[in-house]
Amino acid sequence: MIYKTLELKNYFDFIGKNSENPTLEIYLPYNMTEMNRQEQKRPCLLICPGGGYGMCSQRESEPVALHFLPEGFNVFVLTYSVAPNRFPTQIREVAAAMELIYANAQEWNCDTEKIAIMGFSAGGHLAAHYSTMFDCKEVREVLPESKSVNASVLCYPVISGDFSFTHQGSILNLLGREPESQEEADYFSCEKNVRSITPPAFMWHTAEDGCVPVKNSLVYAAALAEKEVPFELHIYPFGGHGLSTCDKHTIDNVTNIITYDGAWLDSLKKWFRLIF
Repeated sequence: MIYKTLELKNYFDFIGKNSENPTLEIYLPYNMTEMNRQEQKRPCLLICPGGGYGMCSQRESEPVALHFLPEGFNVFVLTYSVAPNRFPTQIREVAAAMELIYANAQEWNCDTEKIAIMGFSAGGHLAAHYSTMFDCKEVREVLPESKSVNASVLCYPVISGDFSFTHQGSILNLLGREPESQEEADYFSCEKNVRSITPPAFMWHTAEDGCVPVKNSLVYAAALAEKEVPFELHIYPFGGHGLSTCDKHTIDNVTNIITYDGAWLDSLKKWFRLIF
């Protein structure tokens, strides 16, 4: 396997001007020549950890990546800029990561028709925001040919900018303030920006999540249904927020409830085999 970390500011002149230093960790399994697989193209998974737009969680980074290498994925972990860096810094960094994947697709054996973005909590907002607005004016100002993803995986995601049920801390960190109007709140509400071209989604949440209300996933699923975009949604009855891989690698006290919620990983792997 090839593993390396790239600093995005070394590749894009619009990154690094405000001291931000996002990185892209790259996990590339070898294509085994003894099995004549040297030309094999692999699906790609771009992971956006959570952390309320105030940090990027280690628990939602490498431990997740290591689950999908055996599934035949090239895996990329984006440690994006957080507060005090504000929108559109983060969505532009996702677009930059996508540009690098496309630019190196031949060398890295990437199938650019099978790229999924995965996000946890606030990283779920970033993943959903990019999935619905990859071509927004803020991105196209710096990357006129920004690329869409082919699927999204949203894990207990922050979806809405509506302060009645969003995770307020994430939106405050993203904007540096509360939305100044309903129109602005809608601009950061992923459920308001779903289109027919929005990629299929896999989502999971817990009903008793006390940090990011489950309504976030429900409204996004409803928006996808309205636009006839395929999705799979798992709502587990118990368990809190930030469960990551639901095992000892990311949780100190693994209860029966957390083990039960860990079924999301196998469900996602089956879903990937279905759509990819």
